[in-house]
Amino acid sequence: MIATALAVLLSACGDNTGVVDDSDTPGVVILSVEPSSVTESETPVTVTVTAAIEDGTAPTETAVTVSLAGDSADTNDFEEVESFQITIAAGSRSSSESILVVATDDDEDEDDETVRITGTAPGLTVNPATLTIVDNDEPSESGWVAGQFLPASTFAGQCRSPRTGVNPRTGGPYPDARGRTVDENNWLRSWSNNTYLWYDEIVDRDPGRYDDPLDYFDLMRTNARTATGARKDRFHFTYDTEVWIALSESGESPGYGATWTVISRSPPRETAIAYTDPDTPATEAGLLRGARIVSVDGIDFVNADGQANVDAINAALYPETAGETHTFEFRDVGEQTTRTVALTSQIITSTPVQQVGTHTSPAGVTVGYLLFNDHIRTAEAALIDAVRTFNSVDGGIQDLIVDMRYNRGGFLYIASELGFMIAGQAATAGQTFERLEFNDKHPETNPVTGRPLSPIPFYNARETSSGNVERLPELALRRVLMLTGPNTCSASETVINSLRGIDIEVILIGDPTCGKPYGFYAADNCGTSYFTIQFRGVNAKGYGDYGDGFVPTPGATGDEAQVPGCRVADDLTRALGDPAEGRLAAALSYRDTGTCPESAATSRGFGPEADAPDNPESGDGIVHKPPWLTNRIVER
Repeated sequence: MIATALAVLLSACGDNTGVVDDSDTPGVVILSVEPSSVTESETPVTVTVTAAIEDGTAPTETAVTVSLAGDSADTNDFEEVESFQITIAAGSRSSSESILVVATDDDEDEDDETVRITGTAPGLTVNPATLTIVDNDEPSESGWVAGQFLPASTFAGQCRSPRTGVNPRTGGPYPDARGRTVDENNWLRSWSNNTYLWYDEIVDRDPGRYDDPLDYFDLMRTNARTATGARKDRFHFTYDTEVWIALSESGESPGYGATWTVISRSPPRETAIAYTDPDTPATEAGLLRGARIVSVDGIDFVNADGQANVDAINAALYPETAGETHTFEFRDVGEQTTRTVALTSQIITSTPVQQVGTHTSPAGVTVGYLLFNDHIRTAEAALIDAVRTFNSVDGGIQDLIVDMRYNRGGFLYIASELGFMIAGQAATAGQTFERLEFNDKHPETNPVTGRPLSPIPFYNARETSSGNVERLPELALRRVLMLTGPNTCSASETVINSLRGIDIEVILIGDPTCGKPYGFYAADNCGTSYFTIQFRGVNAKGYGDYGDGFVPTPGATGDEAQVPGCRVADDLTRALGDPAEGRLAAALSYRDTGTCPESAATSRGFGPEADAPDNPESGDGIVHKPPWLTNRIVER
């Protein structure tokens, strides 16, 4: 670049005789750094970066933009440094700038890390420099070697606090033996490396440097983000195994029997009752769907700020134990005044299937309806009873509406059984309900069961508590209407996808579903049940790419994310199962006419409504449920 600049200057003076024009050779700036290494520490270190012109000086003022980036998979080796400029004055060979670098003082014995210092300047080639982050940790006693893994079975059941007594799942003794924390961590490390869907995106960390297996498990997932900036893996959680058994077997958890829909999380907040379970404190207090919360324990629910108020509100909304009493002020639907109710938490047994019955469409056709809120074990018998009820109707039902607007997921086998009971034997015989795709280590074998990978069928029978096999009833319908929204997730979406995979017509009335095609098996070790994403599911046609949900779309065709139906707001002014409720009314009309009602409108999501009490009484919010009920879980 220097020779090129001189040639241009001489040419401008009209005398370039004898000048060699080597303009094809680019100018080069060389970056260097002093010191060349820093040791892990939370103390900032001054590092000087120099930009120097190779073999000459700058003919004009030259600005070099400099950036720092780590080379390792772990992006937390140093605190982020914003890009900066080094300006080389005309006629000078170099210039420098000083920056502060903080190398993260972690507790991992690891290789030294490299930070690349790169630069750009118009018309110039900038050669990078490197800064080494020197590890300050002594090797641990765990014997950990990065990238080397023993089978998880080597460490299974080796517990720092082994359980005694009888395992309620098996009727036999617990398999626990005396072990160490590092054994539990090693089990997590090997199990994750073998079964996690994105195992090659986990940063391998020394299991001997973490004192709590729960903390170590939280690191056993990808750090990647989606295009929208959300975590790629948002579905990573644990339960105490006894709690997990109680939840999964019976649907029991502390609460009032009211499920909240959170429409606006920040002031002005808005939360309403989405639905209630029968024979609970909520129903005994006469609370109904749509009632808005005005205050909680004397705190202004709508407008109060400050973390202390937020914590107090959440503690009241979601009690951790039975026997907690909290005072709520509600505004019922259509009322200008409020009322105060004291609610005492109990262990609530969820009623996952409600409002089973029939409705008559505007054209006079008999249509079945059921509200299905959770894919839990107790839903199995309730769904079977519902189908038998429909089959007992004089003349049968001509269509079925399944209301899953608040069903965030659960057991996949429940979804499969429901799919069979809707479609029937003729449509499902030999067909795939869902095919599970695991990580690339397991293209042909299920890493959890050890069995060859084979599609999950539409289950047409169940095993009763007495050990007998009972054939499931069936409706043998060629289409089904489903009421959906952003709380329709996971196993509920699988019902939609799998029925469409065998050409059962599915019509959606409501808002787009949440988009969660992933799932897992619960893994119990030393009294903790771990849940990590292990597979994605596709239907009989190979489709499973609905990460943004299924979208009700008038006139939609094809087998992908757009599904025939109507966008209709959640109508909190009426009870679920009321034929005048917005989504149910739209479904009954659509089954007659194939068109969306003129009044259909999409809900606002989280945007706040007009000031109460004149706000409209409809709108989708987010229903918070236990993590295991927001995913698909395989256990059959």
